[in-house]
Amino acid sequence: MAKAPKMAFVCDDCGMDYPRWQGQCRCGAWNSLVEVRLSAAKTSASRPAVLGYAGAAGGGAKKLNEVESVEAEKRLTGIGELDRVLSGGLTTGSVNIISGDPGAGKTTLLSDLVARMSQSTASLYCTAEESLSQFKNRVNRLKLNYNEDNLYLLSETSVESIIEELEAKQIKFAVIDSIQAVITENANGSPGSPSQVKTAAQAFTQYCKKNNVTMFIIAHVNKNNEIAGPQTLVHIVDSLLHIDTNDGQIRTLRANKNRFGDVDTVGIFRMSERGMVSVDNPSEIFLSGSTTDSPGSTITCIRKGNRNLLLEIQCLTTETESEFPQRVCVGLNMNRIKMLTGILRKHTKTKIFHDTFFNIVGGLKIDESETCIDLALVTALLSSLNDFVVPRTTCIMGELSLNGDVRPIDSGVPRVKEAAQHGFTEIFIPFRNYHKSMEGLGAKITPVKTIHELLELIN
Repeated sequence: MAKAPKMAFVCDDCGMDYPRWQGQCRCGAWNSLVEVRLSAAKTSASRPAVLGYAGAAGGGAKKLNEVESVEAEKRLTGIGELDRVLSGGLTTGSVNIISGDPGAGKTTLLSDLVARMSQSTASLYCTAEESLSQFKNRVNRLKLNYNEDNLYLLSETSVESIIEELEAKQIKFAVIDSIQAVITENANGSPGSPSQVKTAAQAFTQYCKKNNVTMFIIAHVNKNNEIAGPQTLVHIVDSLLHIDTNDGQIRTLRANKNRFGDVDTVGIFRMSERGMVSVDNPSEIFLSGSTTDSPGSTITCIRKGNRNLLLEIQCLTTETESEFPQRVCVGLNMNRIKMLTGILRKHTKTKIFHDTFFNIVGGLKIDESETCIDLALVTALLSSLNDFVVPRTTCIMGELSLNGDVRPIDSGVPRVKEAAQHGFTEIFIPFRNYHKSMEGLGAKITPVKTIHELLELIN
């Protein structure tokens, strides 16, 4: 009599498994456990000899000097911001995941990438969510340049069939759209289930490592803007890229994991009718470009990953027509706005009985942890409230504490250099950030200790 297959209950959110069903997973999710059938474990003898895949080399433990050192081969994709995020280009033989909200530009970016890669190598775009005619219409609409002899399209959901096509066409670059839509016969469950996603990703990774194939896999996200499915998916691949969608046409690409480079690099793209366009100088799109001085406008310098970006903060104050003044901010954290207005009321005796509106030029969203914009926010508010102008050649940066002191910010010298390179003649910085290397940049550096000192200098 055949033994009944073993069953387990796997969490859809984190991938943790349990021997029996329960209402809540340890990750905090409720009713997320799905019953799956466990496949028989394979012995080490049946494990494929995959080059570069952990557990495939065999031979027992080795000393460090007995291990051959192989440098990862990188190649430029021609998409400047993508090459920046990947730390100098695409690593040959790597498996990469790219995620983002619907409409973020995942398919658009990878359509451009596969067209570029087809110029030099056999490339395949496998879509499991749309027809081939839809993909062709996108290529024509974006006017992509590709090699007709090297670019292959495939509409397939079976992992085994996809790998067979990769082998038959000798593909060296592939895109899978998406991991939640494909299904493998080596796992149970419907497409997108934890067992299917994990097994499919392992199969693709093993094939790519064995045949030196570079692959991009599109992954969907859940309501928390995290990759849907088991979190073990993140550990299987070499790099994890995520596209953040801002309120406007700006897209930011960030590497949350990269085995072949840094993870603190951010790429800036602009969505246009020609697709995702790399923005080589992001500071230009985050400044309004206005040549006239007007109250309520201040320029500061933030840090996105390891990049310094200049942006303009705008504030508008008007007399309120209702009983309670409005507070509206676009791209900023409302709690931080409330805290800064409280500091102004306490230390400068400023009365704010006006409707107040804040905006970040360019549609960029500022993280709550980016506190270097405090002084710029306060200055823009007072500039609009008291109707005085901050010169457009002035850059202000610094964190404001609850007692009115100006606290230092990280990477002060690189930020000042970025502002000086863009022609700013006067730069206000925290006193503790001042360094002698700032003197030869061609700009007047003004250290500030307190909010009172800043207001006296500006007025």
